[in-house]
This record gives sequence, structure tokens and C-alpha cells, in this order.
Amino acid sequence: MTHFARRCGVHDAAREAACLQTAQLIEASGIQRVRLGWCDAHGMLRGKTLMAHAAIKALRDGAGMVGTMMLKDTADRTAWKVFEPGGTADLPGFAGAANLMLLPDPASFTPLPWQAHTGWLRCQPWFANGTPVPLDTRHVLQQALARLAQAGYGLKTGLEVEFHIYRITDATPQLDPELAGWPGLPPLVEMIHPGYNLQAEAMIDMADEPLGIVMRTAQALGLPLQSLEIELGPSQVEAVFDATDALTAADQMVLFRNGVRQALRRAGYHATFMCRPPFAHIMSSGWHLHQSLVHLQSGANACVRDTPAAGCTPQDAQHTLSDTASHWLAGLLAHARGMTALCTPTINGFGRFRPNALAPQSVIWGQDNRGALLRVVGGAGDPATRIENRLGEPAANPYLYMASQIHAGLDGLAQRLQPPPACEAPYAESGEKIPTSLGEALAALQSDPALRAGLGEDFVRYFCRIKQHEIERHADAKDKTDFERREYFART
Repeated sequence: MTHFARRCGVHDAAREAACLQTAQLIEASGIQRVRLGWCDAHGMLRGKTLMAHAAIKALRDGAGMVGTMMLKDTADRTAWKVFEPGGTADLPGFAGAANLMLLPDPASFTPLPWQAHTGWLRCQPWFANGTPVPLDTRHVLQQALARLAQAGYGLKTGLEVEFHIYRITDATPQLDPELAGWPGLPPLVEMIHPGYNLQAEAMIDMADEPLGIVMRTAQALGLPLQSLEIELGPSQVEAVFDATDALTAADQMVLFRNGVRQALRRAGYHATFMCRPPFAHIMSSGWHLHQSLVHLQSGANACVRDTPAAGCTPQDAQHTLSDTASHWLAGLLAHARGMTALCTPTINGFGRFRPNALAPQSVIWGQDNRGALLRVVGGAGDPATRIENRLGEPAANPYLYMASQIHAGLDGLAQRLQPPPACEAPYAESGEKIPTSLGEALAALQSDPALRAGLGEDFVRYFCRIKQHEIERHADAKDKTDFERREYFART
């Protein structure tokens, strides 16, 4: 009988060879169990653990998963009434909590450096009939990249991620069964450095132990970590990675967040990618996404121009960017409000958008200006010329963050949009503002025809319903700080 991977249409001679190689690695390295992980709508890894022999079998046959795993909000509450007639009428295949299938990518196998005799495989969900689940966020990015490839381009991205690390002083609130909740409390913590001394070497030394764990974990997972830095806020740090293709970078972001949280927890630390941890004196964390178009045929940076366009001033995009990249930049600006919910998808993240905080407020771009939404870096003849989007928070789903860039940028290319002059006063009162709440951001997404068409009407409806569920529960919460402490700080 034809195995599941063949029925999905993804199994060929190359994949079979990869399955055999992965099986040999598992058997030769003494791996006893393998975690099958997939990324949910919120950018969080979920999965199940199979014994080694079962994991090898799952490479071709897949492994079942409960379909409602794709329907959870940030508190793990199902946003659809799957057991009521018509409760999933807008989601065929999900009624009754029916099974989906997880199919691993054999090339993704890696031993987990923090857990002996344990391996990991990246998976994607499929329907039992062998068709892809269109709500899968990795599939959403794959579809966006396929559309970009039809235009002759690929997307190269570099990750620059801020987050917080705390030392656990008491795990009782999180682990005491008398205090269990849905979601539960985080542990009690203290800072690893006092902050407000940006990139100070003394602070690096003070935080050396947890930063060393982050470094060793990232390197053991094969992630291209470039630097670790002390950020401005108390207990805040930043990780910067080498640029790579967008799908690989998104995979790396998911694996990095998951890995450092687990490795640090084992050493008595709590890492959080929540934008604004629930303490009085903190600095917001952002995720700055550097991006450049590349010509698929040559691999050359399509953002570079040899010399500034005739008649341009440094305030004009075509002084720095190619004509193609100028259209791309204009597309990002045209759809900035619509993409906000995909770049900053939590209620908490909107507290970051405030004046003079190295975070954007308006739909503008600037030449090497860190207060602008879009920062253009480089210059004519510079092979590293790129656009940095500063809209994102570190808890964002990377597949959706990057897919939003592609659909917005492609619309700019298709319509040959032109950006306005660069802004030198990013916190001036004039200009269109980015959304100031998750609800406003969802409304902007729903009213953006190009993003709805690119992502798919069904996906946008699905995403907005899950996030609206989160908004409604937050509105009902009597203690908003406690809501964010449990919803985001304990789990994100």
C-alpha cells in the first residue's frame, strides 16, 4: 500500500534517501525518543514525542494529531464549537475534533542539546486525505514564496530579536497544584542585569551564564547566531543572526525561541519573548526584520542600484534603492496598517508603539532612521542594501510576519507604487498612524484587499477569529495585568 507521504505528493527519491539517512542517524546516535514539532498560529511549537522506532515510521506514514490544536487561542482555548452541528461550517475537516496528520521533514532532524537521547523533527499538518491544511502558517509562507518566485524573486531575511531573560527565584506559583489556572501563573523571577546601560561590557559579564546557554543552544541547533548583546532595558538582551532565505529564517526563529526557553529553564532561568513583561520598569522588545529581494537566477541582491537615479536627493528612495526595491518599499508602506496584526499579534505588543522608543508610530520610512517604520540601510553600490521593518514584536509567528511582507511588496511591484520622500521626524504628529490596538489592527487587515487575496480569505477569517477570541477574553478580565502575566509572560 502507498504510504502517507506518497499520497501527499511530497515523497520522491530524494526524500526517501533523506528518510533512510535520518533513520540511520537516529539508530546510530542512541536517540530513544523524537519530538515531532509544528508551529501553531501564534508561532508556538507544539507536538508529540514518539519512541525512536515510531518516529522512523512516521517519516513516511505520518502521525495523528487532534485537529483542534490548530484552533486554539493564546490561552489554549478552542475558538470554534467543534462538537456542535455547524460549529465548524467555515472550517471543513475540523468538525468533532477530527484527526489531522503530522508529516515530518526528514532533513530537519536534530538532536536536542539540552535533553539527552532526544531528537527533534519539524512537521507540518495535513488532512487525512493527503491534502495540505491551508491554515498551516508554514504553508502560508510557502505559498507566498511560490508567488514571489513567479515574479522571479526570492526573499532574504536577517533576524534581529530582542527578548528578556530572568533568573527564577521561586517556581512555586507555576507548579503548585493549588495555584493551577487556565492559563497558570509564571514563576517568581529576578533580573540578570539592571539595565539602562546599553551594551555595557560589565552587564555582559553579569549575564554571562544565561547568555552562554543561549549561545551554546543556538550553535548546537545549527542556527547562524552572529551576536548576543545587552539591550537597554533591565534583563533585556538581543540576538542577531546571519541573513538567509525567508523560509529557513522563519524555521530558525521558531526553533530558537523554543530552544532557548527550554535550555534556560533547565538552568533556572525564565526567557520570555513577550513584548512588554509585566513589570513597572521595562523596555519593550521588538523584532526587526531585515529583508532584501534576490534575483532567483543569479542570487544577486535586487535592492541594489549602481548609482543614484538622476535628479534624486538622499530623501528619495531611488537614491538608495533599485527601482524594484522602491516599489517593494512603497508596497510595504501601502499595506503597513493591514500587516500590523501579523507583525504584532498580541494585545501586549501595542504598548511598544510610543514616541522616542526606537519603535514606530507612523506609516513612514527613513534613511537609516530607527524611529521609522521602515528603515532603509545601505546605499548605491552597497551589496548589503536592505529594508528593515521595525513593526514586529518577538512573539510574532515568523511565517505570517514574512508572508505579510511578500504580499504587500508584491502589490507594490504589480502597481509600480512609488514611496513618498523619507521622513526625518518619525514622531511628528502628522502622517498616517499604525494601529494602536489589536482590534484596530484586525480591522485594518480585514479591509486590505491585497493582503486578503494574498493570504486567502479563509485564512484571514480564521486568524481574525482566533485573535478576536483573545480580545474578548481580555475585555472580560477584571485584572488586565494578571491576564497578560498569565497569557503572555508565563507562556510566550
